[in-house]
Amino acid sequence: MEKVEVVVIGAGVIGLAIAEALAATGREVVVVERANCIGSETSSRNSEVIHAGLYYPPGSLKARLCVAGKKMLYTYCERHGVGYRRCEKLVVASADDQLPALDAIARRATENGVETQRLTADEAKSLEPELETVGALLSPSTGIINSHDLMLSLQGGLEDSGGFLAFNTPVMDIALSEDGHTVRTGGAEPMTLKTSILVNAAGLYAEQIARKMAGLDPRHVAHQRFARGCYFTLQGRSPFSRLVYPMPEAGVLGIHLTLDLAGRPRFGPDIEWIDEPDDYRLDPSRATKFYESVRKYWPALPDGALEPGYSGIRPKIHAPGEAVPDFRIDGPAHHGIAGLVNLFGMESPGLTSSLAIGEYVCQLLRR
Repeated sequence: MEKVEVVVIGAGVIGLAIAEALAATGREVVVVERANCIGSETSSRNSEVIHAGLYYPPGSLKARLCVAGKKMLYTYCERHGVGYRRCEKLVVASADDQLPALDAIARRATENGVETQRLTADEAKSLEPELETVGALLSPSTGIINSHDLMLSLQGGLEDSGGFLAFNTPVMDIALSEDGHTVRTGGAEPMTLKTSILVNAAGLYAEQIARKMAGLDPRHVAHQRFARGCYFTLQGRSPFSRLVYPMPEAGVLGIHLTLDLAGRPRFGPDIEWIDEPDDYRLDPSRATKFYESVRKYWPALPDGALEPGYSGIRPKIHAPGEAVPDFRIDGPAHHGIAGLVNLFGMESPGLTSSLAIGEYVCQLLRR
């Protein structure tokens, strides 16, 4: 049995950010990851957007950590040479009856301390001539990022602070106790680790990991569901220089246009509730829905212009039709177990919030 101060389960962007933050305080940190590389799941299968913090209820963890994380992320990218671009975003209304909801988003953004600019249809079209809208909201602080570069940088920071990553290392079982927590792993080189701080940042598998914790009351384990989102890429150049988002519906941001750092356009994600956290199938026939949705704000989308891109899966802690809940970050004050933090439902804006989440988890453990 090896003794280590901190064990973080999961090497996605949030696990890496937490591990790097804890290692920076001088703690000895080991990250265990079931896959053979960093960020192979939700962290690398998303829109790579740096969100401004428009939509989230004021005072919620999502609002606070997104707004703080956005600022931290821009600073981090500058300091560490991580690729990013402040490209701005337009939230567009396609019908007059959506305008009150657009104004409500603007008010919520103001409450969250986020700058926006309300645009008329003509003002929006002057920025993006191919856009079809009756009114829009401009978000100047929205951007895009190379998520893999970010994760590589976080990994480097962790290792520079003496941290260690163990890949191909699935967690078999966990025993929680007052004198430390014991984590037993499998894989080619099984380990038994005794630690005073244990962080479950396993993303899609966070519920599975929590249910392996002997000593944790099952009431404190969130039930996660899985929502697959598909992306389609556009043949040719993007007609837009900014991100374009339709009005959100039922807690879903809708099929939006995003760009990568090379300016290549992609549309997505849609949403499909599935049973397994590793089913990345992308049905090309789903493009039919994409054409219908995208043409509400870009009527000139040509037939046959969309090609299947990739899919990602989001861990959700609500059922279809239910209100979207806040991040669930359970520290000792929640479940009564010293040195334990469980993170559930870490979907968007998890990438944007990642550095702030790392800082927040450090604060929970200090308390």
